[in-house]
Amino acid sequence: SDLERIATKIANDKVMPKELVMLSHTLETIPSIVDRCRSCQSVWFKRAAERLLPLAPLCDELQRALVPDAPSNLNDTNFFKPGYDEQLDHYREIAENGQQWLLNYEATQRKLTGINTLKVKYQRNFGYFVEVTKANLSLVPSSYIRSQTLTNSERFYTSELKEYEEELLGAESRRGERELELFAALKRMAAKQISALLQNARILSHIDVIASFAHTAHHRQYRRPVIDDSNAFDLREARHPVVERFLPKGERFVPNDIRLDDNGRLIIITGPNMAGKSTIIRQAAIITLMAQMGSFVPAEAAHIGIVDRIFSRVGASDNLALGQSTFMVEMTETANILKNATSRSLVILDEIGRGTSTYDGLSLAWAIAEHIHCQIGARSLFATHYHELTELANLLPGVKNASIAVKEFKSDVIF
Repeated sequence: SDLERIATKIANDKVMPKELVMLSHTLETIPSIVDRCRSCQSVWFKRAAERLLPLAPLCDELQRALVPDAPSNLNDTNFFKPGYDEQLDHYREIAENGQQWLLNYEATQRKLTGINTLKVKYQRNFGYFVEVTKANLSLVPSSYIRSQTLTNSERFYTSELKEYEEELLGAESRRGERELELFAALKRMAAKQISALLQNARILSHIDVIASFAHTAHHRQYRRPVIDDSNAFDLREARHPVVERFLPKGERFVPNDIRLDDNGRLIIITGPNMAGKSTIIRQAAIITLMAQMGSFVPAEAAHIGIVDRIFSRVGASDNLALGQSTFMVEMTETANILKNATSRSLVILDEIGRGTSTYDGLSLAWAIAEHIHCQIGARSLFATHYHELTELANLLPGVKNASIAVKEFKSDVIF
């Protein structure tokens, strides 16, 4: 469960029965998590085991009190288990068994009076009453008290029926009131553990991230990257983690190498549509982010000098709300990159200049690439259809060209 969110709702007195059940499930798992952490060699996990708090009294009370399928709001009732509270069980029995009591009472009165057509009915204005046809009035016992006369029948009540009516009609409301009282007590008990719950939430969230990293790295054959203060950026047989994950069964992601260094810190990438230019530059950014998060990465080897920021200008879309055309959005985002990128940044640019005419777009793309190389010095990947940009490799020492090859093989396209 989202322990931090539930703890916040407890603190704000907004928590619902279903969320307390979810809380109990989370607390129930903590002892086994503690045991696993203690068995790890990592000092961090051993410290996490010491700081995790099972809160057994709260967990036990929640599990003893609430049904597993408790509702997500307080309009629904019956979210406490039978046997948890004697008073609540009494009200519940009256409310749930009231109809059966009335049927039994009707059968008893028929037998006592000999009136086979006698009926016990209910009306909001009169409550519960015994209805007898006028043909059987002579059989009505003296203990019956007349309440209403109709054309073909008369209505009566008895002291026993009135007593049960008060108990039956009040039982439902008293049951609801009692459930709210008991639930308020559970909330107060949970509220006393807010700081402990938030501490557990922080530790469990860290464990969750680390465990997810480990699980993915193990099952996807990820490798540990080398992270240092150099300007290196060297990925060997790298893959895009998302594209690889959703490939059809039997298909394999074609791995690729990406290397940025002082001799080639800006790479101009060309190739046909659908060849994978955008995939490669996004892949580089995602792998960098994963590495600096502390995750293993989808590559056979990775050496990445620490990046201060990742800038991207990919895709093509306008912004109708702000009245910005596709070209305006593209130029605004590119201007932000040119203003804020540093020599420690990673910049990925996809089809810069496509939002305007061919020659204007080419001029913009050329100037932007030249500025990044000469003024900023950021490690950059620049995907483009402007093949004229490949001439930059002959003019600037830190620019290299790369292309994505495509060929046909047995009616299939191979990248």
